Amino acid sequence: MSSVTAENTKITAPYGSWKSPITSDLVSGSDKRLGGTAVDALGHLFWVETRPNESGRLVLVKQGEKEGDDPIDVTPKEFSVRTVAQEYGGGAFRIFGDTVIFSNYKDQRLYRQSLSSKDSAPLPFTPDYGRPLVSYADGVFDARFSRFVTVQEDCRESAMNSITTIVSFDIRDESVQEPKVLVSGSDFYAFPRLDPKGERIAWIQWSHPNMPWDRSELWVGYISDSGDVHTRVCVAGGDPTLVESPTEPKWSPQGELFFITDRKSGFWNLYKWIETSNEVLPVYTLDAEFARPLWIFGMNSYDFIFDKDQKNLIACSYRKNGKSYLGILDAVQNTSSSVEIPFTDINNITSGLDCLYIEVASAVHPLSIAKLTLDDHKSKAVDFKIMWCSSSISSIDKSYFSMPEVIEFPTDVTGLNAYAYFYPPTNPIYQGYPEEKPPLLLKSHGGPTAETHAVLNLSVQYWTSRGWAFVDVNYGGSAGYGRGYRDRLLGQWGIVDVNDCCSCAKFLVDSGKVDGERLCITGGSAGGYTTLAALAFKDTFKAGASLYGVADLKLLRLETHKFESHYIDNLVGSERAYFERSPINFVEKFSCPIILFQGLEDKVVPPEQARKIYHALKEKGLPVALVEYEGEQHGFRKAENIKFTLEQQMVFFARLVGNFNVADEITPIKIDNFD
Repeated sequence: MSSVTAENTKITAPYGSWKSPITSDLVSGSDKRLGGTAVDALGHLFWVETRPNESGRLVLVKQGEKEGDDPIDVTPKEFSVRTVAQEYGGGAFRIFGDTVIFSNYKDQRLYRQSLSSKDSAPLPFTPDYGRPLVSYADGVFDARFSRFVTVQEDCRESAMNSITTIVSFDIRDESVQEPKVLVSGSDFYAFPRLDPKGERIAWIQWSHPNMPWDRSELWVGYISDSGDVHTRVCVAGGDPTLVESPTEPKWSPQGELFFITDRKSGFWNLYKWIETSNEVLPVYTLDAEFARPLWIFGMNSYDFIFDKDQKNLIACSYRKNGKSYLGILDAVQNTSSSVEIPFTDINNITSGLDCLYIEVASAVHPLSIAKLTLDDHKSKAVDFKIMWCSSSISSIDKSYFSMPEVIEFPTDVTGLNAYAYFYPPTNPIYQGYPEEKPPLLLKSHGGPTAETHAVLNLSVQYWTSRGWAFVDVNYGGSAGYGRGYRDRLLGQWGIVDVNDCCSCAKFLVDSGKVDGERLCITGGSAGGYTTLAALAFKDTFKAGASLYGVADLKLLRLETHKFESHYIDNLVGSERAYFERSPINFVEKFSCPIILFQGLEDKVVPPEQARKIYHALKEKGLPVALVEYEGEQHGFRKAENIKFTLEQQMVFFARLVGNFNVADEITPIKIDNFD
């Protein structure tokens, strides 16, 4: 039922029933992500992008030779540039000279490929172990010994208790070879980084029960003439009285070691090491986050700027109150200048020839790579150009985009607030009835030690342009607000996150923004757990969708991979808490419809979790549906599955709590205990 009012040219129709040009095909086909950027010696930009329409294949791409030329695929069609080291991967390629070394997804071996020869076939130089049981990540080239130094994760003896080391391969030898172990003994390693002369190597290490953002250590090793690491010095993280998690070590062109840590202030700031006295000094202090949690390898939150005056200038990004800033630090003067750019979100920074390449986004611009040219003083941007964009939005009228409102809402702990981004229903053609409030979809992000960002995400706009309100919550425990905020979730997972999501929904109802009878919740992975826990232990929401979510905390602890095998202990605590916070143990408390989506190759949250909750709810008589995807892991990469997941959530909520018909032609799947 719809009508056009005389005073207004907009069509009045029920919220949720509006037509929108932001289709599920557009969302799924444009859901490209980045797997890193790099610049070769000639200044050419390279990046790795996901291809949802090629089953999520990751491809190394080179910018066009001339202005206006199309980018060039470097990776042959039978290869995919992806490592599964620590399951989440990252740091899957490295360029030096006219060569790229990359991890191939199918067999996890390292391959070498020439960049100067157009039809160069990648050649493996790591052993074939029969199955993809050994993975590599975060590698660097060692010019002194002509070798490739990389993190290696070896699952041959046990997938649940893999052995991680820092190893090297002689790349003068083109034959397949076993690695030489350089550093071992810790549970985990990241960021092996060599100084300009190849005489020292820095790295990050940590061990159970810590995650790298809880406690980690920065070490420096001295390299002998035979290429061995013969003397080691702990630079940061070794003092048991000082809680810190150093990350992202990097040697300057002059051979000074810089890194990021959160000592004392609780905020990740930039520091440098004074080698002669083994001291650590701050470069610049600010109550802001200059780094992100180390979920993946190869993060690049800062880089050195080439400067003809030989100044130690550093381009860095930092986040404060939910917004990113680009800064230029003078490491000698310990001063900072801010560079104005039209973006609110910055990820990685790669220094080019007289320019910076930065991964950026904003509320009106999707994830992109921008080329930023600085003035002679390296303090202002004089030119700005988009080199790559994750979504094709040129066909969409921007009046369909909902602008995020930053909201700070009270939690159930007196004096503590939490944060979220609220997206109101937005469509230039439609409006809701005056007496009606829109339904709300609340999203709980994964991690849980992660952060949601206020950037243009077509999967959010898919909902808001159809008349839904959408809120993306950074519950207590999220990253981006310092260690104090992050630590709110220690021992409290399933309590603080659930309470904050419920408090956020209540805040929006009390503010008159949404319909309290049509509150829905969705989330993936850890966000799926928060979704299921909110539906089991609270009565705030009327329906939910769990994407590869956790139902049984104890089962997760038993079955998950090594990287996160003690993470849950820190977040949950006692055996009693494991039982009491697992939704699967309290099926009788569920009282509303749930739809579940699960990849059958998921090693982080195995499929049995979704099946257990599905069968239990089906037996109880609640409306429930389970969708399983062949070939998908933890997070969906194939365009057809991204599309199906989005559409089925929409029609599921519309049928069960929405009280409206969706405008799109979507064939709903069968809902048990309903159809």
